[in-house]
Amino acid sequence: MRMIRFEQFGEPSEVLKVCEAEEPVAKSGEVLVRMLASPVNPSDLLNIRGGYSSRPSLPATPGFEGVGVVEASGGGLRGALFKGKRVVVLNRRTGNWAEKVVVPSEYVIPVSSRLTQEEAATFFVNPATAYILVKSLLDVPRGEWLLQTAAASAVGKMVVRLGNHFGLQTLNIVRRHDQVEQLKNAGASHVVVFNAEHDNERVLVDQIRKHLGSETVKYAIDAVGGKTASTIVRILGERARMIVYGSLDRTPLDFMSRDLIRNGATLEGFWLARYMESLSLPAKLRLVSKLTGFIRNGVLATDIGNVFPVDEVVEAVIEAERTGKAGKVLIQLS
Repeated sequence: MRMIRFEQFGEPSEVLKVCEAEEPVAKSGEVLVRMLASPVNPSDLLNIRGGYSSRPSLPATPGFEGVGVVEASGGGLRGALFKGKRVVVLNRRTGNWAEKVVVPSEYVIPVSSRLTQEEAATFFVNPATAYILVKSLLDVPRGEWLLQTAAASAVGKMVVRLGNHFGLQTLNIVRRHDQVEQLKNAGASHVVVFNAEHDNERVLVDQIRKHLGSETVKYAIDAVGGKTASTIVRILGERARMIVYGSLDRTPLDFMSRDLIRNGATLEGFWLARYMESLSLPAKLRLVSKLTGFIRNGVLATDIGNVFPVDEVVEAVIEAERTGKAGKVLIQLS
């Protein structure tokens, strides 16, 4: 079988290779999945570059997310139940960019036949992140403000649509002026442009306060970090909650502890893989049902761009980071 691997950390277009390997065998508690498709997510590219504190052992296969069909079980009730079913695969152990993968049975979740292959392939990382942050963790009340950074990202646009669906007011921070129109087309009413590389933090504070008026930031989600997130921490309101789920800016947060002490605000980290592992199977199935509905009605829909075969993985990762690309890039695995 064919699989995509990297033997050293570095630029994805330079270190990724297509290799031949023996078909893996499922052991007790595991399932063998014939992969159909997997997206190229920013988290995959960061993993290839060695950007996470916990790095995979090399050589490694990328691909945290994807869809496939369970072909065999190594034993266990879940494996028997899932055999022959189309499933989403959340794989932070061996990587999904391969024609076949073996994963623990709790890493796979049956997916509705109402979803297309493209919808199933991109089912979890972005839609689940957006929904869990907004509704499961923060549970932002109707009419309240939710501030978010990286708002022009796929997750950011989903948060905007969730906000409109649930009657929330989203305050959306982007880094480029050309992203304002994109977000307004997605339904955003309040957009702030702030580029930490050349804008003074006062610019961000003034723009936020201009939009909020006398209200304060009670709920915030951040995928940027650095000066952008640090500035938001300093202006959080009374007992505010801010959840960090990304680190596009690799510079550290910089704020005084009294910025949190003063208002009793909390700063939390979120990692989807860890959250999903904490859920029982019934809870996962309930989440799948909710996400399926929101994907089908367009609230959590993912725009799909180009689809590349395995042999064109280099072209796929280059396209995935191209400014202005049409949508999420997929790798067709079988």
